[in-house]
Amino acid sequence: MASNQLPYERLTYLENFGHSLRAASYLYQPENKDEIEAIFKFAKQSGLKICLRGAGRSYNDAALNGAGIVMDLTKMNKILDWNQDSGLITAEPGVTLEKLWNIVLPDGWWPPVVSGTMATTLGGCLGMNIHGKNNYRMGTIGEHVQEFTALLPTGAEITCSPNRNGDLFYAMISGMGMLGVFTSITLKMKKMQSGFVQVHAYPVTNLHSHLDAILRDAPEYDYTVGWLDAMAGGNGLGRGQIHAAKYLHDGEDPEPKKSMQVQYQTLPSTMFGFFPKSIIHHFMSPFQIAPLWSLVNTAKYIASLREGTYRQSHAAFHFLLDYVPHWELAYGKSGLIQYQSFLPKETAEDAWREIISISIKRGMPSYLGVTKRHRPDKFLLSHAVDGFSLALDFRVTNSSRKRLYAMLQDFDKIVVAAGGRFYFAKNSETTPETAQAFLGAETVTRFKALKQRTDPNHLLESDLYRRVFGE
Repeated sequence: MASNQLPYERLTYLENFGHSLRAASYLYQPENKDEIEAIFKFAKQSGLKICLRGAGRSYNDAALNGAGIVMDLTKMNKILDWNQDSGLITAEPGVTLEKLWNIVLPDGWWPPVVSGTMATTLGGCLGMNIHGKNNYRMGTIGEHVQEFTALLPTGAEITCSPNRNGDLFYAMISGMGMLGVFTSITLKMKKMQSGFVQVHAYPVTNLHSHLDAILRDAPEYDYTVGWLDAMAGGNGLGRGQIHAAKYLHDGEDPEPKKSMQVQYQTLPSTMFGFFPKSIIHHFMSPFQIAPLWSLVNTAKYIASLREGTYRQSHAAFHFLLDYVPHWELAYGKSGLIQYQSFLPKETAEDAWREIISISIKRGMPSYLGVTKRHRPDKFLLSHAVDGFSLALDFRVTNSSRKRLYAMLQDFDKIVVAAGGRFYFAKNSETTPETAQAFLGAETVTRFKALKQRTDPNHLLESDLYRRVFGE
């Protein structure tokens, strides 16, 4: 690391999770704070920028840095302390949600907020301030952080909590990894009485009833999420299915210790007991065309008309994206992008009706839609509103890429006009003008002032940061 000669052997092509974006970068995998500091010094000497990367599960360019350094933190993955009495756990940033719940669930705890995949790292979760199916009840993951330590590009080591270096606490959580590197994170887990949740699944016939159902259920259930058929128009626009779940309480599970064991939660690696899930995406690829997906969505909706209640393990309920390994590869060589918008409850229905109608009319409908209920939070680069989110998956092809991005930027205008916001782990088309419009000039100015304080040489930059902040 002493020489400032660029190491060719570290030059690596990296992609986003959807395989729709890629960039060549110099890849480093530090294992401790000293190695992070050495990378900062090397980058400064070499005139390179550094982007932080965890599991690489962002749908956009958050973990890409063309012609620069990517600092992959997955080797910093130690559990530093676990107190099963208090539910406090301290871990390094490369610890995944999978490792986290594997440690805490057998002792009767569960992470308070999780993403749709257990592959994400704690550092990545904090950098984007992830939300889950319980956002209305439990907020974002940042709301459960007791404190964290971080190494700044200046070489300074800091400890942050809501009451200590509070401005950096609320900015680094949500700050896209652009202010410093988390080195340890202390989180409070959620006490559990069972390894199961009780799920109520029922259909909704259109967008109005869809949002009404989530609005009604979010305060009553521990988790609420909706599947939305984004290919249905007319009177059925916004139809879908709601899954609302509650924790089981003491005495409701006859064998709680058994259901909270890791082996009882693990997702099966086969279908029907013999067909390997690892090869399913090969069989899905030929079906990634709109007419066939329309049939699939229609069949799914018809199947959802039968209302039901059942128990499901925590892992099975939360980590739907892990059911089929490498499912995203089924979208083809050009991959997919996910467009997620957050809208106030007063404007969401009209805005999303317009967005879904436009996508159908232009022949680029989303194959999958997911809805959630949200509440505001205190974090600087917040995506949250008192309302809902809608995530839409779009297939990218060489012929559709330009038209798709133009359509998504049209969606941005609709969302901003409706008082909406965006999530920096998802959208790939957000411009500096759009970012300033929903964040507000004051927020952008505060964030850049904090960056100047923690990273005066602007060593930390990603393709995402340059895209949304115009630098």
